[in-house]
Amino acid sequence: MAAEPAQHDTSQPALTIPALLIQRLRQDADRPALYVPRGGQFHSVCWASLIDAAASLAAGLSDLGLQPGDRVAVVSPNRYEWVVCDLAILGLGAVHVPIHNALAGPQIAWQIRDCGARLVLLAGPDQASRLASLSEPPAEVRYAAFDPCHAELAGTPVLPWTHWHASPQRGRELIQHAAATVQPSQLATILYTSGTTGEPKGVMLSHENLISNARATLQAFGHDPADLRLCWLPLSHVFARTCDLYITLVAGTPLALAESPEKVMDNCKTIRPTLMCGVPYFFEKVQRTLCEQGRADEPGALANAFGGRIRALTSGGAALPDHVARFYHARGVMLVQGYGLTESSPVITVSTPGQVKIGTVGRPIPGVDVRIAPDGEILTRGPHVMLGYWNKPQATAEAIRDGWLHTGDLGELDADGFLRITGRKKELIVTAGGKNVAPVYLEALLTADPLIQQAMIVGEGRKFLAALIVPAPEALRAEIIARRIPVTSAAEALRHPHVLALYEERIRARLADVSHYEQVAKFVLLNRAFSIEQGELTPTLKLRRSVIQEHFAEEIERMYG
Repeated sequence: MAAEPAQHDTSQPALTIPALLIQRLRQDADRPALYVPRGGQFHSVCWASLIDAAASLAAGLSDLGLQPGDRVAVVSPNRYEWVVCDLAILGLGAVHVPIHNALAGPQIAWQIRDCGARLVLLAGPDQASRLASLSEPPAEVRYAAFDPCHAELAGTPVLPWTHWHASPQRGRELIQHAAATVQPSQLATILYTSGTTGEPKGVMLSHENLISNARATLQAFGHDPADLRLCWLPLSHVFARTCDLYITLVAGTPLALAESPEKVMDNCKTIRPTLMCGVPYFFEKVQRTLCEQGRADEPGALANAFGGRIRALTSGGAALPDHVARFYHARGVMLVQGYGLTESSPVITVSTPGQVKIGTVGRPIPGVDVRIAPDGEILTRGPHVMLGYWNKPQATAEAIRDGWLHTGDLGELDADGFLRITGRKKELIVTAGGKNVAPVYLEALLTADPLIQQAMIVGEGRKFLAALIVPAPEALRAEIIARRIPVTSAAEALRHPHVLALYEERIRARLADVSHYEQVAKFVLLNRAFSIEQGELTPTLKLRRSVIQEHFAEEIERMYG
């Protein structure tokens, strides 16, 4: 299925969502905006229909008293309704707070309260049940759901979201008014990202942050009127939101929403995209599947797996292994790597089909400055840099100094201006799936258990998290006696199935309120504690992660073997 070519917008650039919606209505009303999966097929939705749906919701939200600057939270996986909500909320000049669908109930509730959301839109019963299970769901909030949902939250019924719709004609008028009044510098969205201590920080991005970043990325990558993007990464993350949704909004080209992450490759064969974003683990999995099938070197097999029309694939969220990039390039499929943060809207640098150096993350996009600090930290400034962290002025001042965003990543620029990432200053783990995980927070949860003296989470660039666990010897000894576990030595205890089952139970209990990607999939019990003498702890007893990983490399590799 090929998209109908769109006319490239050569008029004065619009730097707000409502202004872009008006542009799309004027220039591309009857052209496809979305391809939505339904019943195993993709159905085309034109720009006029999409914007009318957003306008209808905008009018209803206005009737509920929503004002510019008010926050609306959305908890949902990717779907047509998510896009409608985003365009409606921003089209009014209000603030969209997308909450990751993978989060546990307490995490969702914390973000709703922290941002002060007045309205919350849920996908359906699953999201409602996670909040309903809490002793105190967020109160003084109105709830609605896309799917039928017979539930009450804090004594408030969850209404069908259709109850929050009104006249699309009046909604268009409201969007037209917002196009004339909303300023590019106005807050558009708050995106919560893991802090190094585990308490999320709300990244505040303006309309200009988002649209200028989409426009500059499009300029760097090149515009083709026949482009069709397939989106499967969560739109609640800024990567997909800017690089899939807003790039198509800027370019006037269509976006196809994948049925699910599990059906991406099937969807590729149906929709035949020209562009797609992904994370390293996904691209490596496609490579591995072809190798296992004995088709890796079959002419055209890799390109055909993506539908046969792919112009370029973009990897982000984590480091792309060089061998994966070489595999794709050797088979004529352009796989390029980019780099950025939620705080930078997100794109800072990107490789393009004409400018690629394997092992780097490309060059800065137009309008973005990058420099390397004396200590090796990557700094950036430009219209992509966030407004700051929601209600965290001190954290904002630490992150943005003299206009430069301090990324917390280490890198180097080569003579041709290509950026290479060499390490990380901040204590965050980025998994192979591109998920940011705060190890300090998870370790604090684990060591709150009387049986765990010390813990260190690992998983950088891996498919799942694992943990090095130092048992609390006296507590473990008492537990072994109480449970009458037959062991004759400390070494035997660390390997005994009943002891391992006990720790698995404790770890699961301690991490019950965190998301699925923050769960520890494997662990090992160590026979000694981390120490200052071994260089594994700082004088203030903080973990020296690189030293510990070196000392216990064999144990770590066994967990991932």
